[in-house]
Amino acid sequence: MPLDGPSQALLAQLAESGTPPIHESTPAIARMSGPVFAGMSGPGPEVAEVTDLKLPDGDGGRFRMRVLRPAGTPQSIIVYFHGGGWVIGDIDLQYDHVGRRLANLTSSTVVLVNYRKAPEHPFPAAIDDSYAGLTWAAEHTADLAGDGAPLIVAGDSAGGNIAAVMTLWARDRSGPSIDYQVLVYPVTDCDFDTPSYVDPENQLLLNRETMRWFWDHYLPDEAARTTPDASPLRAADHGGLPPALVYVARYDPLHDEGVAYARALAAAGVPVAVEEAPDQMHAFFQMADILPGYEEGIGLVSRHINEFVAQRRTERGKVGATP
Repeated sequence: MPLDGPSQALLAQLAESGTPPIHESTPAIARMSGPVFAGMSGPGPEVAEVTDLKLPDGDGGRFRMRVLRPAGTPQSIIVYFHGGGWVIGDIDLQYDHVGRRLANLTSSTVVLVNYRKAPEHPFPAAIDDSYAGLTWAAEHTADLAGDGAPLIVAGDSAGGNIAAVMTLWARDRSGPSIDYQVLVYPVTDCDFDTPSYVDPENQLLLNRETMRWFWDHYLPDEAARTTPDASPLRAADHGGLPPALVYVARYDPLHDEGVAYARALAAAGVPVAVEEAPDQMHAFFQMADILPGYEEGIGLVSRHINEFVAQRRTERGKVGATP
């Protein structure tokens, strides 16, 4: 299936604008693209309550988080880590819309973590902040959604990388207990030579050189990139991790490592569902009101979360009914 028409039109529009590719920009200039796409998306839908807070970052500063509550009683907590190659992206512009839609579609409290960015704050700042945010959410379960509510980690691209690392940390550090993970076209490895990385059809909004640029800013030490904290696909053991949804895009350099991670989870006995957006490119999941693939993607992810929560509720009901 070819790349869908709206994605082709967006790429043509960007080409005509003369905007340089990210890998030819500085981080400061690359970050300026966020407001452009946010303006195209428009504001997100209303939610019942929005709370902004800050947590210590362990380096003498503080990082921001945003809590989005749906109407009614939340059925779960989703801690969401945004994409942007660990260098760009934030919870105000590109991802507030995503968080609001997830909150409403899943009747869940969504916690957006605005972790520190490279190169000003290189690895492991992003995962340190993310673990602090995840731990905070777990400690406030009763207030965020009620005792016993499932705790879900989710993220796209670099945020998918962070979500995967959080499951490894939670397992190996004895908590917090994560019930489900959603990885949308995640970065799981540092291999730039997979078939999807070198496929000419995949050199679009994100390409091989741009990923090199992101990695060079986030973790310049190439040997250190092979550690599981940076490349979770390379973990020695994927057993004992929470059930997963891995959602990949056909026209994406990261396609193959996402599929490989799903296979590694399955081989370790972790229940995993793999979904592919056959006519989409990388970044479609944040393109609210820009690409139709966004609506399909946010709907698919929400259905999987709702099905997981419903199944968990049924299983708990059966246990409670056992004499």
